[in-house]
Amino acid sequence: MAGEGDSEPRKSFKLLGFLDVQSVPCARESVLYGSLGSLVVGLGHFLATRFLFFFFLGRVRRSCDFAVGGFISTMLGYWFYCRYNLAQQRIRQRMLKEGMKNRMLFEGSYLDPEKKQTGNERSDS
Repeated sequence: MAGEGDSEPRKSFKLLGFLDVQSVPCARESVLYGSLGSLVVGLGHFLATRFLFFFFLGRVRRSCDFAVGGFISTMLGYWFYCRYNLAQQRIRQRMLKEGMKNRMLFEGSYLDPEKKQTGNERSDS
């Protein structure tokens, strides 16, 4: 079952020997989108040049070169996009956590910004 056997360590998949795809945020999605981009760019270039030129020789290698470039550019593009969004999310979480802490700390005191002070309370302080 899915819940049983969680004590076994999960096998990690390392890309290029050093990038652990399961533990690094955004790495898995970047590789998947990069491979999809590679397929689209390589196949698109092959089909475009096949119909424009009737020569078959030499177009396969050039299409593979475009596919590698498509993989790298798509992977890096999504990597930076994902990491930027992750950093923004962490900043928002930190601000929310700090706001909740301040809310609990100042609630009910004279420093509470939501507490309306009347003239009697100001003279007592």
